[in-house]
Formats: sequence, C-alpha cells, structure tokens
Amino acid sequence: MPKNEKDHLIELPRPPIVEKVILATLALPPVSGERIEESLDELAQLAWTAGATVTATIVQHRPKPCPATLLGKGKLEEIKAMVAELGIDALVFDGELTARQGAHIEDTIGCKVIDRTQLILDIFAQHAHTREGKLQVELAQLSYILPRLAGRGSIMRQQGGIGVRGPGEQKLEIDRRRIRERIQRLRSELDAIRRNRLVQRKTRERRATGKVVLVGYTNAGKSSLLNALTGAGVLVEDKLFATLDPRVRKCALPSGRTFLLADTVGFVRKLPHTLVAAFRATLEVVNEADLLLLVIDAAHPAAEDHVRAVHSVLEEINALDRPIVKVYNKIDMLSPERVATLVDPAREAAVAVSAKTGTGLDALLELLDRQLATTRRRVRLRIPQCKAAVIARIHRDGRVISKSYEGDDILLDAELEESLHGQLREYVGA
Repeated sequence: MPKNEKDHLIELPRPPIVEKVILATLALPPVSGERIEESLDELAQLAWTAGATVTATIVQHRPKPCPATLLGKGKLEEIKAMVAELGIDALVFDGELTARQGAHIEDTIGCKVIDRTQLILDIFAQHAHTREGKLQVELAQLSYILPRLAGRGSIMRQQGGIGVRGPGEQKLEIDRRRIRERIQRLRSELDAIRRNRLVQRKTRERRATGKVVLVGYTNAGKSSLLNALTGAGVLVEDKLFATLDPRVRKCALPSGRTFLLADTVGFVRKLPHTLVAAFRATLEVVNEADLLLLVIDAAHPAAEDHVRAVHSVLEEINALDRPIVKVYNKIDMLSPERVATLVDPAREAAVAVSAKTGTGLDALLELLDRQLATTRRRVRLRIPQCKAAVIARIHRDGRVISKSYEGDDILLDAELEESLHGQLREYVGA
C-alpha cells in the first residue's frame, strides 16, 4: 500500500497481481542513498499501481554506467539467477533505457525489461477512460516507441502484460511510416477535441468569476480536495495517476462570488517528456488559470522534492508565471506542532488543510477570495438599459462601486475579473 494514503482514500479493490518484478537502479556519484531509496520507493508504488508485485530490489553502485547495459555483467548474471529461481516476469529499471540497452539486458537475463517511462505509460494506458485520454496516451506511447523500434522487444511481445498495453502488439510492429501517420492523425483529433473544449470552457467562464487549477504531485490529494470544496463526488483511488482527465466544478467563495476549480493529472519525478507533450492540450487549463493551487502531501517525507518536481513540470509547460497558493494537505496525519511550522504567511501564500476532515477549508476559501480579488480590474462601463442580462451579470459576478443614469444608458463604476472584463470590452468607457 502506498505510504500515507490508506486513511485518506476510498478503499477500492486492487487489480489482480499479474506479474512478479525485480526493481533495479544504477547509483552514480554524487547521488545520496536517501535519494535512491526515495526513488525506488516511488518506483515500487508505480509497479503496484500497474498490477505487479515487487519480489526484490537491486542497487548497483558504479563510478560510471556500462554503455551497453548500464549495470555491470556480474550484476546482470546475479539478476539472471534470481529470474530463474523466483519465476520473475520482468525487470523494472528506475530510469530510461535506450532500445539497444533494453535489448542487451533482455538477452542476458532472459525476461522482459521495462524502464520507468514504459511503466508510467502503462499506468496511463490502464487509467485512460475518455476518448481524449486514450488518444493522448496512445500518442505518448507511439512517440516513445518510434525511436526505439530497431532491435527491441522480442521478449516483451512474447510475454505481453505490463509495458505493452495501450497501442497493442500489432501497432508495435507497424513500420515507422505508419507510426508517423498515426501520430499525425492523433494530433489532429486531439486538436479538434481541444477546440471543442475551448468552446465549452468559454461557456463556463461566462458564469464564473475566476479560474483556479489544482496542481501537485500524484496522490497528493487533489481530487479529494476538489470533492471537499465542491461536493463533486469525484472517485478517489489509492493509486498513482488515478486522475487523467481534467474535471471542472463551480465553487462558491465567502464573498458570494463563484470560481471554477479544475483538477489535473498528477505530476511525478522524471515525468516522461512524451507524456507532457501528449497531454499539453489537457494542461492548457494550467496556463489559463487565474490562480494555481499547489497541493502538497504534508505528511510525505519527500514533500519538498515533490514540490520541486511540480515546479519542473510547470516550467516545462511555461506556467510558472501563474500566481500560486500552496495547500499543505493531510495535516490530520501530523502533530499540531508540526502543522504550526508548515505555513509562514509572511513568506508565501499558503494554508494547511485536511481534505478528509475539512480542517482549514474555510481558511483556504478566504485566502482564495483575497487572492482572486487581486486579479480584478476597476473600469467604467456604459451599458444600454435594455441590456438587463449584462447589468445583472455585472452585479452577480463583479463588484459595482457606483451607478448612475445618462439618457438610455446606465453608467457603472465596477471591479471585474480579467476574463469578464474581456467579454464586456464593448461597454468599457464613459
């Protein structure tokens, strides 16, 4: 069971274990033993989520990697013996392998070899339920496969299972030209879905005053927080990457204004670039947010590393310029003394909460109310009195400071969100 999650999530049946795996990593200086252990713990959670059971873990310390196989010959022989003795189905490597390295290791140890990227792609393939999610996963998998077609995967194709789900064996066998054509078609379909979502998003934005997006490390509790704030009833699973498709719900603020709250796919250390590229359309919601809520599992020992990983992905999608509020979640698992040290209001916009118990949610909404107020613009509007719906909307979604009449027009001095200001641009000016 992944750490720190059992008490926070709806207990669901775990998929049957289908494969026994060995985890392996190459430790190069100056990486610390603690960092290696954290990475392997996360790899074990990924393997568990994919439906595997971890039988053993191998760490080899070397001054530099072996060019052909990364691990040394002696270590591979040790793994080969373990594969035969324990009935191992796959070796999962904590890193990314080239096609040649994977093929050499497979030939040596006699079982399937999966790298970290393939494992994450496999989990995404299992969790993609909407058409868009499936298209994005297939695009990521084919983008990963294309440069690795030559000389790789005979054992994997024979055994199936983890690492080859998604496009399927037949698609893995097609030539480069057909893969490139399929990638192009996938991108076209995703562009069409993206345009359709843009229309839907504009319709929602006309009814709300701000856009807030939940970002964070996978399993930090983003979906739980979405449920707690909006009553969305989103399914929460004790698995990494349980949320692939963005979910958007309306949420009310203490001032009476409303905003849109969106959930997104969780990030992770060493998140494959092919996934970031394939899910770029989904992650557009991050770039368009008025505010980001960075949800942090405060009870996790590697919380700060998780924050750095999230910042790395935000930088990759050019979203670090968005205002960020840190939400330290799962404080019900911490002592009051530890909770007191989490937030320093003088240093950052942050709040400590428990999505499970509701502690801190009122403080979070009050902070959001203040933060979203700073995104407003004061303007003067001239609106024909016959435009009753427009006037009503300004009263509902903005803040009217003063109102006067001039002929058949109403003159309003008001504060508006940037999104609403853009929609009412034709009325701006005295």
